[in-house]
Amino acid sequence: MTETLDSAHTTDVLAVVSQSGPTVTFFDAATHDVLDVLEVPAEPHELCFDPARRLLYASITYKSGYYHANSGRASELVVIDADARRVVDTVDLAPDHAPHGLGLDPSGELLWVSVEATATESGALIALDATTHERVRRISVDAPGPHWFALTPDGRRAYSANKEAPFVSVVDLESGALTARVEVPGSEGIAVSRDGRHVYVAATKGEFGPGPVTGAGVRMIDTATDRVVRTLPTRDTVFPVHVTSGGLVLAGELRPAEGPDGRPLGTQGPGLLHVYDEEGEERGRSRWAPSR
Repeated sequence: MTETLDSAHTTDVLAVVSQSGPTVTFFDAATHDVLDVLEVPAEPHELCFDPARRLLYASITYKSGYYHANSGRASELVVIDADARRVVDTVDLAPDHAPHGLGLDPSGELLWVSVEATATESGALIALDATTHERVRRISVDAPGPHWFALTPDGRRAYSANKEAPFVSVVDLESGALTARVEVPGSEGIAVSRDGRHVYVAATKGEFGPGPVTGAGVRMIDTATDRVVRTLPTRDTVFPVHVTSGGLVLAGELRPAEGPDGRPLGTQGPGLLHVYDEEGEERGRSRWAPSR
């Protein structure tokens, strides 16, 4: 996970989390020079930048490993001073655990965090006061493994991608009600258009068996009806989906390398970056080198 930290003090800074590091590395966003490497508790997962308070949040999801292959779920949220590049606080989210996605609401006053199901409650979105880090509320998404989520620009709704659950959860953040389940074949990354008319969700969930993934691509959801209105097909699984400040939709397609044991996670070949406009028309694609 990466986060760009715009700064009035220096050049823009890019923060990159290394799950197995476990570190957050800070780069000069223009030159790509390494500025600092900060060690954090294992295993950091996602980053979220609060520009008003100059804080960077890192979710600590598992004690080691990753989804479906870990030694236990963690429950911490690490708070980092983005300018001093040091840990200034650790928020314990217990009894919830396995925090994944992070997002500030448009007011900047609430930090939302997705958490996996516990023995007694389903997965949920929890809200923290962005100043005190006190828990404000918990809203169920009625799925065991919510991962990434997207907030609408008005801050009134959230769309949660739920890994293997066959739907995206639509939550009214004001009432706390689950208002819809949008059928998808599992899901990964998710993003919302600048005007809030569409949500783009990577579906299916991550699959690493032999051969191309059936039905892989990006589902485009109409937020007026909460229905899938278009599928942007890809050959293999898409994980990250982002909407740029200029309105382009970026989707990262993984290409696991073929081998004697199939195509296990961690053996990626060169992937593809798909670029679409907000109506789902493809504007370009490019290869990237495999991550090692």
